[in-house]
Amino acid sequence: MPVGSQIRFCTTLLAGAAALTFACAIAEEASRNLEATVEASPQMSAKPPAIPAAGPLAEPKSLKQVGLPVEATRAAVPADNPQTPEKIALGQKLFFDGRLSVDGTVACSTCHDPARAFTDGRPASIGVKGRVGQRNAPTVLNALYNKTQFWDGRAKTLEEQAALPITNPSEMGQPNVDAAVAQIAALPEYQQVFRSVFGHPPSGPDLVRAIASYERTQFSFDSPFDHFIAGDKNAISESAKRGWELFNTRARCNKCHALTEEKRDATYFTDNDFHNIGIGIIRHDVVALACQAEQLINSGNTIAVDQAAIQTNMSALGRFLITKKDADIASFKTPDLRNVLITAPYFHDGSQETLWDVMDHYNKGDGIHNPYLDADMQPLALSEGEIDDVVALLATLTSAQYTEHGVKELARQRELSRTNRSQRDTARAFGPKPTQPKPSRSCVTTPPEATPK
Repeated sequence: MPVGSQIRFCTTLLAGAAALTFACAIAEEASRNLEATVEASPQMSAKPPAIPAAGPLAEPKSLKQVGLPVEATRAAVPADNPQTPEKIALGQKLFFDGRLSVDGTVACSTCHDPARAFTDGRPASIGVKGRVGQRNAPTVLNALYNKTQFWDGRAKTLEEQAALPITNPSEMGQPNVDAAVAQIAALPEYQQVFRSVFGHPPSGPDLVRAIASYERTQFSFDSPFDHFIAGDKNAISESAKRGWELFNTRARCNKCHALTEEKRDATYFTDNDFHNIGIGIIRHDVVALACQAEQLINSGNTIAVDQAAIQTNMSALGRFLITKKDADIASFKTPDLRNVLITAPYFHDGSQETLWDVMDHYNKGDGIHNPYLDADMQPLALSEGEIDDVVALLATLTSAQYTEHGVKELARQRELSRTNRSQRDTARAFGPKPTQPKPSRSCVTTPPEATPK
């Protein structure tokens, strides 16, 4: 589906009394320009993975988990989309059904495999026709607590989030949500269950309601760390205990993964904010991309932003695509750290393979040529033993159902860390904070007739 046609498509999802409107119809010229930008961007391809089957790890989770915030879990259910067992079961069926995609090869579970803690283990996800996007698939686990969805926060609710991949050409590839509905509406099994759950035939708004309802059952706690916080002092190792102290002090993880710098967060591990941590800033000319984004994308157009974020190098702009504020250039959402061990590779672009790589990135305060780098990024001067302690802590955030997977993954990453530490720079880690260049951006271009000869 051409990008220009995608952008001109307008869909409105009615959620009870509230309307969730995806912006549409930006200028024809901007549509053509964005289509040209997408076509000019590098478009990798790969064979789509087989759609994962729904197994025990896909089942709705029990509220009886140590560390689970029961009241917040219940409060995360919107009044206009109440949970019912039948709606959740329908959402689970849809989540694993490739018939929502244009060619039947991609389901929600393709990028969000329960066996991989609802991620796909790839730097960037593969969609229909083997198209490789620009972003790493975030986990669905605990997404119900997020204040915004996607790495750049372009959707506020799980209902909004569920709709966009269906129509993205690099994901499920449908021309619109109605096309996906038409494919499943032709099946008697779906006709019957939609009528039973919603009282009428399948529709776009009800389709995303069902998927969101299922996703709200995927909360994941009951980790060794949760048992430690609950009072079992033997639930985690001494190394992990040292890591917890470092996490909240010299390792400066609490700058983004705590309630405040003074108040520790033992539940969500995120500030629900956006930060530029120096990822992708050198590989991409973000200043030029920012100017391009301002010209091509109406900041209120969710579909246009979705296209740019997944299909073009403008993906590197992160939150800027939504706010158009220079301070948000290359800023991305702070992820929840639960089950982080088994959601490799890391960061919005999947550029780091192990938790040791992640720690090396932060330890050297990466981003010395980045004028938009978060002020809290600085060299940490952590020793190798201290890095090991923080990684040990992060491993304790693995939920009980992923224990076996976590043990194997920790061993794999540890082995890699012994032979490949591409991000390690000890001199910078123990040196002073470099002087950053000051932000300076101008999108003014010289008209051709004014160009000096």
